[in-house]
Amino acid sequence: MKNKKTYIILASVALLALVAYFLFGGEKQAGVTYGTAEVKVGDITNSVTATGTIEPVTSVTVGTQVSGKVAHLYVDYNSVVKKGQVIAELDKTNLMSELASAKANLSSAQSNLSYQQSHFNRYQILFNKGLISANDYEQTRLSYEQAQQQVRTARESVNKAATNLGYATITSPIDGVVLSKSVEEGQTVAASFNTPELFTIAQDLTNMQVIADIDEADIGEVKEGQRVTFTVDAYPDDVFSGVVKQVRQEATTESNVVTYQVVISAPNANLKLKPGLTANVTIFTQEVKNVLAVPAKALKFTPNEKMLSKGQSIHDVPAPNKVWTLEDGVFKAHKVEVGLTNGITTEITSGLKAGQKVITEFQVGSSDADEAGGAKNNNPFMPKPRSSQKNGKVTK
Repeated sequence: MKNKKTYIILASVALLALVAYFLFGGEKQAGVTYGTAEVKVGDITNSVTATGTIEPVTSVTVGTQVSGKVAHLYVDYNSVVKKGQVIAELDKTNLMSELASAKANLSSAQSNLSYQQSHFNRYQILFNKGLISANDYEQTRLSYEQAQQQVRTARESVNKAATNLGYATITSPIDGVVLSKSVEEGQTVAASFNTPELFTIAQDLTNMQVIADIDEADIGEVKEGQRVTFTVDAYPDDVFSGVVKQVRQEATTESNVVTYQVVISAPNANLKLKPGLTANVTIFTQEVKNVLAVPAKALKFTPNEKMLSKGQSIHDVPAPNKVWTLEDGVFKAHKVEVGLTNGITTEITSGLKAGQKVITEFQVGSSDADEAGGAKNNNPFMPKPRSSQKNGKVTK
């Protein structure tokens, strides 16, 4: 019986030792691991994004200065027109009648002028001889001058009627393409208070522009000459290029949001860009190419004594900007000069060479976790990863 109790005690101790081994001896001691990044040569850019509208660089709204019925239309949507080409005509019946009436009035005024001139010449001879009074002479001279004014007025009326008749023939003011047509044959247009719009003609669809609305917080970074890329929903896989041509000073306020218009060139040799398309614009406000660069977080990393493992040390240098390397157990600081940064990558102008590895971050984890590629969570209250059976082996 005594031997049996002894056996039971020894078996219990062995079982407890085995459990203790699996619970506490199976894991290696936790340590500190470091993330590193290589110093590389690359490009760094800062940009502003916005939306805009595709527009022709030059477009002209063609109207009419006289009222009347549209008698003929010679162009339609997308018609290619030349400067001076007749594109529409109004009914000319009333305008021709007005011109004829004005010419008749001019002829009557000229006849009256001829009579008044002869009458004045006779009275002038009589006045010089003292045969008529000064009052009669002055009255005759006044009638003659009034006749001259009537002729000038009648001549201006003829010119006006002829001009209005010419306005009934509507021509294209530029070479271009008809974008819109607002009237049809037989429609009456009235020019009493404003000029009716008949057509909109774009001068050159191979040379477009984007009018982008830039937020007031970003407009200070936008300058003429900056590179621009943009996309349109009609061609989502195509990236179009342009340049900032103008930053307009006029502000637009809508729903308490202040924006400024920026004009961007948009070459359109293949005619893919159509007026009215919405453009998603990226303006590159700062750019540097082929420079040494490191992740921006490398400049924020600083080691301390608590991170050190056995045999490691820190070699610091006084500098406003520095990065760290780990060389033979020594955390070594490197004084650097920085240039452009976009918040993710920072330009290094001096202090490093391409190919060097700098420390960007650190994390605390077990050696087993490091070998697996990540830190192991040792919190006993966190759920453990689910196991699965594959090919006779247990994986996690």
